[in-house]
Amino acid sequence: MQPIDHFYPQLDKPFKAVVTMHQKPDGDAMGSALGLYHFLTALGHDATVISPTNWADFLNWMPGVKKVMDFENQREKARSLIETADVIFCLDFNILHRTKHMEQPLIQAKCTKVLIDHHEQPQREAFTFGISDTGKSSTCEMVYDFIVKSGHSQLLNLEIAQCLYTGVMTDTGSFRFPATTASVHRMVADLKDHGLQHSQVHDNIYDNFLENRLRFIGFALVNRMEVLYEYNTALMYITKEDLYEYDIKTGDTEGLVNYLLTIRGIKFGALVIDRNEERKWSFRSKGYFDVNSFARRHFEGGGHMNASGGRSSESLEATVKQFKQVIKEYQIQLQ
Repeated sequence: MQPIDHFYPQLDKPFKAVVTMHQKPDGDAMGSALGLYHFLTALGHDATVISPTNWADFLNWMPGVKKVMDFENQREKARSLIETADVIFCLDFNILHRTKHMEQPLIQAKCTKVLIDHHEQPQREAFTFGISDTGKSSTCEMVYDFIVKSGHSQLLNLEIAQCLYTGVMTDTGSFRFPATTASVHRMVADLKDHGLQHSQVHDNIYDNFLENRLRFIGFALVNRMEVLYEYNTALMYITKEDLYEYDIKTGDTEGLVNYLLTIRGIKFGALVIDRNEERKWSFRSKGYFDVNSFARRHFEGGGHMNASGGRSSESLEATVKQFKQVIKEYQIQLQ
Protein backbone atom coordinates (compact mmCIF):
# COMPACT_ATOMS: atom_id res chain seq x y z
CA MET A 1 0.00 0.00 0.00
CA GLN A 2 1.51 3.29 -1.14
CA PRO A 3 1.11 6.48 0.93
CA ILE A 4 -2.12 8.28 0.19
CA ASP A 5 -0.39 11.49 -0.89
CA HIS A 6 0.91 9.54 -3.92
CA PHE A 7 -2.72 9.36 -5.05
CA TYR A 8 -3.36 13.11 -4.93
CA PRO A 9 -2.24 13.82 -8.55
CA GLN A 10 -4.91 11.42 -9.84
CA LEU A 11 -7.61 13.73 -8.48
CA ASP A 12 -6.86 16.13 -11.33
CA LYS A 13 -8.18 13.80 -14.05
CA PRO A 14 -11.81 12.62 -14.21
CA PHE A 15 -12.44 9.04 -13.12
CA LYS A 16 -15.32 6.73 -12.24
CA ALA A 17 -15.39 6.07 -8.51
CA VAL A 18 -17.18 3.82 -6.04
CA VAL A 19 -17.14 4.86 -2.39
CA THR A 20 -17.94 2.17 0.16
CA MET A 21 -17.80 1.47 3.89
CA HIS A 22 -18.35 -1.34 6.38
CA GLN A 23 -21.66 -3.20 6.70
CA LYS A 24 -24.37 -1.63 8.87
CA PRO A 25 -22.70 1.78 8.52
CA ASP A 26 -22.70 4.10 11.52
CA GLY A 27 -22.40 7.89 11.56
CA ASP A 28 -18.68 7.87 10.79
CA ALA A 29 -18.95 5.36 7.96
CA MET A 30 -21.88 7.08 6.24
CA GLY A 31 -20.59 10.56 7.04
CA SER A 32 -17.13 9.92 5.60
CA ALA A 33 -18.56 8.19 2.50
CA LEU A 34 -21.02 10.98 1.74
CA GLY A 35 -18.50 13.70 2.59
CA LEU A 36 -16.04 12.18 0.12
CA TYR A 37 -18.82 11.68 -2.43
CA HIS A 38 -19.73 15.38 -2.40
CA PHE A 39 -16.04 16.31 -2.69
CA LEU A 40 -15.42 13.98 -5.65
CA THR A 41 -18.57 15.22 -7.38
CA ALA A 42 -17.44 18.82 -6.93
CA LEU A 43 -14.15 17.88 -8.60
CA GLY A 44 -16.03 16.51 -11.61
CA HIS A 45 -15.67 12.80 -10.95
CA ASP A 46 -18.46 10.26 -11.50
CA ALA A 47 -18.96 8.89 -7.99
CA THR A 48 -21.42 6.39 -6.47
CA VAL A 49 -21.74 5.41 -2.81
CA ILE A 50 -22.49 1.73 -2.20
CA SER A 51 -23.29 0.49 1.29
CA PRO A 52 -22.80 -3.26 1.86
CA THR A 53 -26.11 -3.40 3.78
CA ASN A 54 -28.93 -1.19 4.99
CA TRP A 55 -28.34 1.54 7.55
CA ALA A 56 -30.08 3.21 10.49
CA ASP A 57 -33.03 5.50 9.87
CA PHE A 58 -31.39 8.28 11.89
CA LEU A 59 -28.91 8.74 9.03
CA ASN A 60 -31.59 9.35 6.39
CA TRP A 61 -31.49 13.14 6.83
CA MET A 62 -27.93 13.34 5.51
CA PRO A 63 -27.35 15.20 2.23
CA GLY A 64 -26.94 12.68 -0.57
CA VAL A 65 -28.14 9.62 1.37
CA LYS A 66 -31.02 9.02 -1.06
CA LYS A 67 -28.45 8.27 -3.76
CA VAL A 68 -26.66 5.64 -1.68
CA MET A 69 -27.06 2.13 -3.08
CA ASP A 70 -27.75 -0.85 -0.79
CA PHE A 71 -25.68 -3.74 -2.16
CA GLU A 72 -28.03 -6.32 -0.63
CA ASN A 73 -30.99 -4.92 -2.57
CA GLN A 74 -29.26 -4.05 -5.85
CA ARG A 75 -26.53 -6.65 -6.23
CA GLU A 76 -26.42 -6.85 -10.02
CA LYS A 77 -26.18 -3.09 -10.55
CA ALA A 78 -23.74 -2.67 -7.66
CA ARG A 79 -21.47 -5.44 -8.97
CA SER A 80 -21.44 -3.76 -12.38
CA LEU A 81 -20.43 -0.43 -10.86
CA ILE A 82 -17.64 -2.11 -8.88
CA GLU A 83 -16.38 -4.00 -11.95
CA THR A 84 -16.25 -0.86 -14.11
CA ALA A 85 -14.89 1.58 -11.50
CA ASP A 86 -11.51 3.24 -12.02
CA VAL A 87 -11.09 3.86 -8.28
CA ILE A 88 -12.74 2.30 -5.22
CA PHE A 89 -12.48 4.25 -1.97
CA CYS A 90 -12.74 2.05 1.14
CA LEU A 91 -13.69 4.06 4.23
CA ASP A 92 -13.94 3.23 7.93
CA PHE A 93 -12.87 -0.40 7.56
CA ASN A 94 -9.49 -1.95 6.94
CA ILE A 95 -10.29 -5.62 6.27
CA LEU A 96 -12.41 -6.51 3.26
CA HIS A 97 -14.56 -9.08 5.05
CA ARG A 98 -16.18 -6.21 6.98
CA THR A 99 -18.13 -5.48 3.78
CA LYS A 100 -20.00 -8.82 4.10
CA HIS A 101 -21.17 -9.99 0.65
CA MET A 102 -19.26 -7.20 -1.09
CA GLU A 103 -15.96 -8.79 -0.11
CA GLN A 104 -15.56 -10.99 -3.20
CA PRO A 105 -16.53 -8.27 -5.73
CA LEU A 106 -13.98 -5.96 -4.07
CA ILE A 107 -11.29 -8.65 -4.17
CA GLN A 108 -12.00 -9.35 -7.84
CA ALA A 109 -12.00 -5.67 -8.86
CA LYS A 110 -8.79 -4.84 -10.75
CA CYS A 111 -8.94 -1.07 -10.30
CA THR A 112 -7.12 1.26 -7.92
CA LYS A 113 -8.27 0.83 -4.32
CA VAL A 114 -7.78 3.61 -1.78
CA LEU A 115 -8.01 3.06 1.98
CA ILE A 116 -8.91 5.82 4.45
CA ASP A 117 -9.35 4.36 7.93
CA HIS A 118 -8.37 4.60 11.60
CA HIS A 119 -8.63 0.99 12.82
CA GLU A 120 -5.71 -1.21 13.83
CA GLN A 121 -3.94 -3.83 11.69
CA PRO A 122 -5.08 -2.96 8.14
CA GLN A 123 -5.08 -5.49 5.31
CA ARG A 124 -2.41 -3.51 3.48
CA GLU A 125 -1.99 -5.88 0.56
CA ALA A 126 -5.63 -5.28 -0.47
CA PHE A 127 -5.14 -1.58 -1.22
CA THR A 128 -3.15 0.38 -3.80
CA PHE A 129 -2.95 3.63 -1.85
CA GLY A 130 -4.04 4.47 1.63
CA ILE A 131 -3.68 5.81 5.11
CA SER A 132 -4.37 3.98 8.36
CA ASP A 133 -3.99 6.24 11.37
CA THR A 134 -5.21 4.93 14.73
CA GLY A 135 -4.48 8.30 16.29
CA LYS A 136 -7.31 9.95 14.39
CA SER A 137 -10.69 10.47 16.02
CA SER A 138 -12.70 9.27 13.05
CA THR A 139 -12.59 8.50 9.36
CA CYS A 140 -14.49 11.76 8.84
CA GLU A 141 -11.54 13.67 10.28
CA MET A 142 -9.29 11.78 7.85
CA VAL A 143 -11.51 12.65 4.87
CA TYR A 144 -11.30 16.28 5.94
CA ASP A 145 -7.49 15.96 5.99
CA PHE A 146 -7.62 14.29 2.57
CA ILE A 147 -9.52 17.23 1.11
CA VAL A 148 -7.28 19.87 2.70
CA LYS A 149 -3.93 18.18 2.15
CA SER A 150 -4.71 17.37 -1.47
CA GLY A 151 -5.00 21.12 -2.06
CA HIS A 152 -8.77 21.40 -2.48
CA SER A 153 -9.95 23.04 0.73
CA GLN A 154 -11.80 25.64 -1.35
CA LEU A 155 -14.34 22.92 -2.22
CA LEU A 156 -15.47 22.46 1.37
CA ASN A 157 -19.15 23.40 1.57
CA LEU A 158 -22.15 22.99 3.85
CA GLU A 159 -23.07 19.53 2.58
CA ILE A 160 -19.56 18.21 3.16
CA ALA A 161 -19.46 19.93 6.56
CA GLN A 162 -22.70 18.28 7.71
CA CYS A 163 -21.51 14.83 6.66
CA LEU A 164 -18.06 15.09 8.22
CA TYR A 165 -19.33 16.62 11.46
CA THR A 166 -21.72 13.67 11.84
CA GLY A 167 -18.87 11.20 11.92
CA VAL A 168 -16.50 13.13 14.12
CA MET A 169 -19.29 13.88 16.61
CA THR A 170 -20.48 10.28 16.88
CA ASP A 171 -17.04 8.64 16.95
CA THR A 172 -15.78 10.97 19.68
CA GLY A 173 -18.87 10.47 21.85
CA SER A 174 -19.85 14.10 21.32
CA PHE A 175 -16.20 15.12 21.87
CA ARG A 176 -15.69 13.45 25.24
CA PHE A 177 -13.42 10.53 24.22
CA PRO A 178 -9.60 10.85 24.44
CA ALA A 179 -9.34 10.81 20.62
CA THR A 180 -10.78 14.34 20.61
CA THR A 181 -7.53 16.16 19.86
CA ALA A 182 -6.91 19.84 19.21
CA SER A 183 -6.99 19.10 15.48
CA VAL A 184 -10.57 17.85 15.86
CA HIS A 185 -11.67 21.18 17.32
CA ARG A 186 -9.80 23.08 14.62
CA MET A 187 -11.61 21.00 12.01
CA VAL A 188 -14.99 21.73 13.60
CA ALA A 189 -14.19 25.45 13.72
CA ASP A 190 -13.43 25.36 10.00
CA LEU A 191 -16.69 23.51 9.29
CA LYS A 192 -18.54 26.14 11.32
CA ASP A 193 -16.96 28.79 9.14
CA HIS A 194 -18.51 26.99 6.16
CA GLY A 195 -22.01 27.39 7.61
CA LEU A 196 -22.38 24.28 9.77
CA GLN A 197 -25.20 24.44 12.32
CA HIS A 198 -23.93 21.78 14.71
CA SER A 199 -27.03 21.61 16.93
CA GLN A 200 -29.16 20.55 13.95
CA VAL A 201 -26.86 17.60 13.27
CA HIS A 202 -26.98 16.59 16.93
CA ASP A 203 -30.78 16.69 16.94
CA ASN A 204 -30.99 14.62 13.75
CA ILE A 205 -28.72 11.93 15.18
CA TYR A 206 -29.66 11.73 18.86
CA ASP A 207 -33.17 13.17 19.16
CA ASN A 208 -34.94 11.44 16.31
CA PHE A 209 -36.09 8.03 17.57
CA LEU A 210 -39.49 6.44 18.11
CA GLU A 211 -41.03 5.80 21.52
CA ASN A 212 -40.43 2.04 21.31
CA ARG A 213 -36.65 2.52 21.40
CA LEU A 214 -36.76 4.38 24.71
CA ARG A 215 -39.01 1.72 26.22
CA PHE A 216 -36.64 -0.97 24.91
CA ILE A 217 -33.65 0.72 26.55
CA GLY A 218 -35.50 0.85 29.87
CA PHE A 219 -36.41 -2.82 29.56
CA ALA A 220 -32.82 -3.80 28.72
CA LEU A 221 -31.35 -1.86 31.64
CA VAL A 222 -33.76 -3.46 34.11
CA ASN A 223 -33.87 -7.00 32.77
CA ARG A 224 -30.80 -7.68 30.63
CA MET A 225 -27.91 -6.08 32.53
CA GLU A 226 -25.51 -7.82 34.89
CA VAL A 227 -22.83 -6.02 36.87
CA LEU A 228 -19.74 -8.07 37.68
CA TYR A 229 -18.17 -5.84 40.31
CA GLU A 230 -15.32 -8.26 41.02
CA TYR A 231 -14.11 -7.50 37.46
CA ASN A 232 -15.35 -3.88 37.26
CA THR A 233 -17.37 -5.06 34.28
CA ALA A 234 -20.97 -4.69 33.16
CA LEU A 235 -22.61 -7.06 30.70
CA MET A 236 -25.84 -6.76 28.73
CA TYR A 237 -27.43 -9.38 26.47
CA ILE A 238 -30.33 -8.87 24.07
CA THR A 239 -32.40 -11.80 22.78
CA LYS A 240 -34.11 -12.14 19.41
CA GLU A 241 -37.44 -12.05 21.23
CA ASP A 242 -36.52 -8.66 22.74
CA LEU A 243 -35.80 -7.28 19.28
CA TYR A 244 -39.11 -8.53 17.92
CA GLU A 245 -41.19 -7.43 20.91
CA TYR A 246 -39.96 -3.84 20.72
CA ASP A 247 -39.73 -3.75 16.91
CA ILE A 248 -36.04 -2.85 17.03
CA LYS A 249 -34.56 -1.80 13.67
CA THR A 250 -31.03 -1.22 12.42
CA GLY A 251 -29.45 1.54 14.50
CA ASP A 252 -31.87 1.34 17.44
CA THR A 253 -29.23 -0.37 19.61
CA GLU A 254 -26.60 2.26 18.73
CA GLY A 255 -24.98 3.61 21.90
CA LEU A 256 -26.64 1.08 24.20
CA VAL A 257 -23.29 -0.33 25.34
CA ASN A 258 -22.18 3.12 26.50
CA TYR A 259 -24.78 3.12 29.29
CA LEU A 260 -22.78 0.39 31.00
CA LEU A 261 -19.77 2.66 31.47
CA THR A 262 -21.86 5.25 33.30
CA ILE A 263 -21.87 3.01 36.39
CA ARG A 264 -19.35 4.19 38.98
CA GLY A 265 -16.24 2.03 38.99
CA ILE A 266 -17.06 0.11 35.81
CA LYS A 267 -14.11 -0.02 33.40
CA PHE A 268 -15.40 -2.53 30.86
CA GLY A 269 -18.81 -2.69 29.19
CA ALA A 270 -19.92 -5.55 26.94
CA LEU A 271 -23.13 -5.88 24.93
CA VAL A 272 -24.15 -8.94 22.92
CA ILE A 273 -27.15 -9.04 20.59
CA ASP A 274 -28.69 -12.23 19.24
CA ARG A 275 -28.95 -11.70 15.50
CA ASN A 276 -30.32 -14.26 13.08
CA GLU A 277 -27.01 -15.32 11.58
CA GLU A 278 -24.68 -14.69 14.55
CA ARG A 279 -24.24 -13.05 17.93
CA LYS A 280 -22.80 -9.53 17.66
CA TRP A 281 -20.63 -8.12 20.46
CA SER A 282 -19.83 -4.49 21.27
CA PHE A 283 -17.07 -3.68 23.76
CA ARG A 284 -16.23 -0.37 25.44
CA SER A 285 -13.65 0.46 28.10
CA LYS A 286 -12.19 3.25 30.16
CA GLY A 287 -8.51 3.87 30.74
CA TYR A 288 -5.95 1.37 29.49
CA PHE A 289 -7.99 -1.81 29.17
CA ASP A 290 -7.53 -2.82 25.52
CA VAL A 291 -10.83 -4.10 24.13
CA ASN A 292 -9.33 -4.32 20.65
CA SER A 293 -6.98 -7.07 21.80
CA PHE A 294 -9.76 -8.65 23.87
CA ALA A 295 -12.10 -8.82 20.87
CA ARG A 296 -9.41 -10.18 18.55
CA ARG A 297 -8.37 -12.86 21.00
CA HIS A 298 -11.78 -14.13 22.06
CA PHE A 299 -14.53 -12.98 19.68
CA GLU A 300 -13.20 -12.76 16.10
CA GLY A 301 -13.30 -8.98 16.18
CA GLY A 302 -11.29 -5.84 16.76
CA GLY A 303 -11.40 -2.08 16.50
CA HIS A 304 -9.85 0.47 18.83
CA MET A 305 -8.29 0.28 22.27
CA ASN A 306 -11.42 1.60 24.02
CA ALA A 307 -14.07 0.60 21.47
CA SER A 308 -14.33 -2.59 19.47
CA GLY A 309 -16.72 -5.25 18.22
CA GLY A 310 -16.83 -8.99 17.79
CA ARG A 311 -18.98 -11.93 16.79
CA SER A 312 -19.81 -15.47 17.77
CA SER A 313 -21.48 -18.35 15.95
CA GLU A 314 -22.34 -19.93 19.30
CA SER A 315 -25.79 -19.56 20.87
CA LEU A 316 -26.52 -16.48 22.96
CA GLU A 317 -26.33 -18.54 26.15
CA ALA A 318 -23.04 -20.13 25.11
CA THR A 319 -21.30 -16.91 24.11
CA VAL A 320 -22.38 -15.18 27.35
CA LYS A 321 -21.01 -18.14 29.26
CA GLN A 322 -17.75 -17.86 27.31
CA PHE A 323 -17.50 -14.16 28.15
CA LYS A 324 -18.00 -14.80 31.86
CA GLN A 325 -15.28 -17.42 31.72
CA VAL A 326 -12.62 -15.44 29.85
CA ILE A 327 -13.18 -12.24 31.83
CA LYS A 328 -11.63 -14.04 34.81
CA GLU A 329 -8.25 -13.82 33.03
CA TYR A 330 -8.39 -10.02 33.19
CA GLN A 331 -9.29 -9.46 36.83
CA ILE A 332 -5.94 -7.86 37.69
CA GLN A 333 -5.99 -5.58 34.61
CA LEU A 334 -9.46 -4.38 35.50
CA GLN A 335 -8.72 -3.45 39.12
